[in-house]
Amino acid sequence: MCRNCNCGKEDKKENKNFYLTTPIYYVNGDPHVGTAYTTIAADVMNRYKKSMGEDTYFLTGTDEHGQKVEQTAKLKGYTPQEWTDHMIPNFKNMWSALNIKYDDFIRTTEERHKKSVKKILDVVYKNGDIYKGEYEGKYCISCETFFPENQLNGSNKCPDCGKELSLVKEESYFFRMSKYADKLLQHIDENPDFILPHSRRNEVIAFIKQGLQDLSISRNTFSWGIPIDFAPGHITYVWFDALTNYMTAVGYENNPEMFNKRWNNSRVVHMIGKDILRFHAIIWPCMLLSAGEKLPDSIVAHGWWTSEGEKMSKSKNNVVNPYDEVKKYGVDAFRYYLLREAGFGSDGDYSTKAVVTRINSELANDLGNLLNRTLGMYKKYFSGIVVANGKEEEIDKEVKDLFDEILKEVDNHMYFFEYSKALESIWKFISRLNKYIDETMPWALAKDEAHKERLGTVMNMLCEGLYKIAFLIAPYMPESAKKIYVQLGFNIDVENLRISEILTWNKFEVGHKLGEASPIFPRIEVEKEEVEAPKKELKVENPIDIKDFDKVEIKVVEILDVDKVEGADKLLKFKVFDGEFERQIVSGIAKYYPEYKKLVGEKVMAVANLKFTKLKGEVSQGMLLTTEDKNGVKLVFIEKTIQAGAIVK
Repeated sequence: MCRNCNCGKEDKKENKNFYLTTPIYYVNGDPHVGTAYTTIAADVMNRYKKSMGEDTYFLTGTDEHGQKVEQTAKLKGYTPQEWTDHMIPNFKNMWSALNIKYDDFIRTTEERHKKSVKKILDVVYKNGDIYKGEYEGKYCISCETFFPENQLNGSNKCPDCGKELSLVKEESYFFRMSKYADKLLQHIDENPDFILPHSRRNEVIAFIKQGLQDLSISRNTFSWGIPIDFAPGHITYVWFDALTNYMTAVGYENNPEMFNKRWNNSRVVHMIGKDILRFHAIIWPCMLLSAGEKLPDSIVAHGWWTSEGEKMSKSKNNVVNPYDEVKKYGVDAFRYYLLREAGFGSDGDYSTKAVVTRINSELANDLGNLLNRTLGMYKKYFSGIVVANGKEEEIDKEVKDLFDEILKEVDNHMYFFEYSKALESIWKFISRLNKYIDETMPWALAKDEAHKERLGTVMNMLCEGLYKIAFLIAPYMPESAKKIYVQLGFNIDVENLRISEILTWNKFEVGHKLGEASPIFPRIEVEKEEVEAPKKELKVENPIDIKDFDKVEIKVVEILDVDKVEGADKLLKFKVFDGEFERQIVSGIAKYYPEYKKLVGEKVMAVANLKFTKLKGEVSQGMLLTTEDKNGVKLVFIEKTIQAGAIVK
């Protein structure tokens, strides 16, 4: 089905070649949690696409030219090349520690890249899209960007990094970017997935419609860069240099066969932070339009990370060091948290409490206990040796049908880089298997010899389910997936797993010996904070009797849809399902949920027997329960495993 509009039509056949890039990281700083997040997200996607049978190619690397590098190298007592050589191991070692498996690591100081930059400049120049002029304007050395006055609103500070701008006047060569504004707008309109998440499209479109200015692409006041053949004394300005790396790595300059496969006949995806979306979604496509090359298929922009609710800063000593986190929690838990905590495109907060909660609740309890319980029971009842299946019952079919649904859900989420939602779907299946244990009660079946065959079927369903779960989590947590397979008695290279491995339910042959159970995600013990004894005597204002409370009917409801109430900035109207009926509830919480559509699918509490009323012309058939503190008003969320209609007592 069409992913964009659910119109019922089939999507165009997807390309089985997949080319994925991270930004090239600037060498003047060490990698941090933000760069780790981008690279882990790219690694997970590359592993996933490979497991789906696609021919993938994954590129990362470093951006090594520019005035700031030249200045820093001189300050540190290095030549610019020596300084960049000195910094490269910081990135490669970090990616190794985070279990990143890239196909190519590109450096912009490599000869292959210099040749690519010269080639694209020559093509664009011959097309009449580069001309000589003079630039006078405000320039940020740190960001290596010129800013026109209409972006500064009278300020002399960089709108991106906040540092003071320098007034620069110099001869420069310009790229006629303004020429391609209409073509780019047309491309964005005709290709809905060109910018992901879709919420970022309007931001780019609005910027283009302001009017694109021609782009200064050369500098002659410093020398650390790629010389321009047709412009003696000038070096290539950062974006024509840096952005071309994506084509360099797949043979733009000297390997037409590779370039045709990896660029022209692949789904080409650039994964970046939202701070450089404008350069990738505007400058880069205009360069490619001028050069006559294919545009990337998707530019995917993720959000930023804070630490314990605050912007990360060395002065605040709250910068998250990936090495420290891996040492504390393990690489897989770190990878899992980053991609589960934040919806891709939204900002995320790195919180120690949240990390520990997710590890203990989702990894140790949900997944870890499922594995340990299953292997423990199989060993107890059958000595860890796989027995034959008996007759399948309806509950077994339900689990199998759910798995088929989960595969589709995960694939759809991964197409749109919705990692957190994909993991949520995987955990839906994990929760179902845990519930399956409670429903089938293997311990009760084991007491009656007549139920021995049924017991074998139940235990095999659980083992097969775990085999499939290991496949689904392998892109996110490859080491943990490997451990699950070992405990299930298989020696499997998770790097080479393919989707065909898990489409059927027959992996465990009779007589197969299961491995030994061992905790994969040990629980993290948290020191309890000492709570001071209350200094005031407890008094209850306006006490009520239990009979009074019993008059209030509170139900768990599922949010089906949310919209603004027309003409009322504070009101949202919720369509909810209470287990029996759909009803509309109006609530004055719009200011606290600006991204209210993200509430769809959540379960909350509502007073179900309140008199119906009208607010701004909209009928309200109940009241949603909220909390209020110094941080504002929040809905009271309920675990999604609780059924809509459940009574709150």
